[in-house]
Amino acid sequence: MADSSIKVGEYNILKVARAFDFGLYLGEGKDVVLLPKRFVPSGVEVGDTLKVFVYHDSENRLIATTQRPIGIVGDIVYLQVVSLTPQGAFMDWGLMKDLFVPKSKQLEGMRLGGHYLVKIYLDEQTGRVAASEKIEHYLSNELLTVKELEPVDLLVYRRTDIGYVVIINNRHTGVLHFNDIFQEIQVGDKLKGYIKNIRENNKIDVAVGKAGYQRVEDEAGKVMRLLEENNGYLPYNDKSNPEDIYSFFGMSKKTFKMTTGNLYKSRKIIFTQTGIKKVEE
Repeated sequence: MADSSIKVGEYNILKVARAFDFGLYLGEGKDVVLLPKRFVPSGVEVGDTLKVFVYHDSENRLIATTQRPIGIVGDIVYLQVVSLTPQGAFMDWGLMKDLFVPKSKQLEGMRLGGHYLVKIYLDEQTGRVAASEKIEHYLSNELLTVKELEPVDLLVYRRTDIGYVVIINNRHTGVLHFNDIFQEIQVGDKLKGYIKNIRENNKIDVAVGKAGYQRVEDEAGKVMRLLEENNGYLPYNDKSNPEDIYSFFGMSKKTFKMTTGNLYKSRKIIFTQTGIKKVEE
């Protein structure tokens, strides 16, 4: 379906063209795809539109599904191997038919039950969705599509001596330094973050969460809620241990100081010798 308006390996918004006992045909004219009966939502009628994922089933027929895969074409995802054949490995990606990784697209051979980062791609020869463990050549910092403080999607790639290498928006790589980590993370984790710094040679440092005062605004509500729940007083201030602050508030000491400073300026709290106190209105 090279010239088709239906995109394989992606989500499509398609109109219900015809209905049968075995399912629905979605699309227009000859450009249609079957949505099997077991995936048809109740109450759907001819003329309605549905958001579906399109791929090839185990009999190599192009079908639609309302199931949601873990990733689509272009995504880098962390998946588990559920079966092996002489030709390659099959990984669970949340659909009835598992995702195939050819032997030629594996680094050192996958093992049954193992978890691996793979890039989902559309095989040009077969037109089918497949995956590759060889993701390095898909990643480049030569031409950056991000800027400092921009919110980004992060995928933890591998651990190093200074932190974790992360994949940024499925396109670039950056470093999440240990001193910017305030939660347990491991390879394969998906995180929301932002570009903290772009250094020479387009090397990128990232941080988890939101940048600057945008994050402080979110955290301010959390501090006020915790004050409400604890009779208007909390035994934490800028002299408190960073680990204690993170354990109670779920934020770094730097963010805590920025947040409480902002609340103090807004006259919502006062600082005491032993903590912070809510200002009674």
